Amino acid sequence: MSADHRDADRFERALDSLRGLSLGDALGSQFFVPANYPHLKRRELPPSPWQWTDDTEMACSVVAVLADHGRIDQDALARSFADHHDFDRGYGPAVNRMLRLVREGGDWRELASALFNGQGSWGNGAAMRIAPLGAWYADDPEQATHQAEISAYTTHQHREAVVGAMAVAAAAALAAAPGRMPAPEALLDGVLALIPRSAVQAGLRRARDMLDYGNAGTVAAVLGCGRRTSAHDTVPFTLWAAARHLGDFEQALWATAQAGGDVDTTCAIVGGIVAAGGAAPPQDWTDRTEPLPSWLPKLSG
Repeated sequence: MSADHRDADRFERALDSLRGLSLGDALGSQFFVPANYPHLKRRELPPSPWQWTDDTEMACSVVAVLADHGRIDQDALARSFADHHDFDRGYGPAVNRMLRLVREGGDWRELASALFNGQGSWGNGAAMRIAPLGAWYADDPEQATHQAEISAYTTHQHREAVVGAMAVAAAAALAAAPGRMPAPEALLDGVLALIPRSAVQAGLRRARDMLDYGNAGTVAAVLGCGRRTSAHDTVPFTLWAAARHLGDFEQALWATAQAGGDVDTTCAIVGGIVAAGGAAPPQDWTDRTEPLPSWLPKLSG
C-alpha cells in the first residue's frame, strides 16, 4: 500500500484498533473452554497461545479494503471475505455457506438479501468487525457511520445488523477523534445522534441511563451481551463497557468477559473501540495473541 500522509495516519489508527479487536477476540474465545472458567472468575490470563476467530479475520478484510481503496468498496470487501474465509475460525453456518457460494461465483447481493427468508441477518457479525473503520474515519464520524452501513450490507442486510455496525463505527470514530478523550456520556450521546431509530438505538438509550452502574453483569442482564448473537442483544452492552472503561484496556476487557454471552465478539468490539481511543493493550497480552495474518497490507511510501 502506498499512501499520502493522511491515509498513512488513518491506516495506523485502524491498525491500532484492529490489534485491540484481535486481542479481545482471541482472549474472549479462550473463555468458551470450560477449563479456563476459573481463570476468568479470578481475572487471571488463560494459557497461551490465544487464537482469534472470524471476528478478526473479517476485520482484517475491512482494513485491507480501506488500505487499497481509501473507502469501502462492497465488491472488493465481499471478495476479500470469501477469499480469506477459514471455515475453522467459528463462522456461523449461514455465513459459511454464503461465503462458499461467493467463492464459487455467486452474487453477494442476492445471497445476503436472501438470508433468513429474505429478512437478512440481524446478527452481530457486521458490528464485530467494524471498529477499525471507525478509527480510520476519526476525523469524520458521520462518514464512519455511512461507510459502516455500506460495509454491513455485504453480509447483513437486516436493519438492526446495519445500525449495530453504524453504532460501533461511530463509537470508535468518536473515541479516536483528536483532542480530549470523550466522557462516557458524551461518547454514547454522540453515537445516539449518528444512528437511526432502531432496537439498537433504544438499547443504547438504556445503556446511557445505566452508566452509573458499576456491575457489568447487572447491565448485561438488562441490555443483553450477545447470548442471542443479534446486533441489538450485543451492541448496547459493548458500547456501555467501552464508554465506562475507555482509557483502560485491561479493565474494559475483564468487565466485558466476565459478563458472559458471546464473549469473543463482545471483547472484540470493546477491544477495538478502546484501542481506537488510545488505550494500549498490555504487552504480555499481545505476546500471547496470535499474530495478524500475513496478507494484511503494509504501509509504504
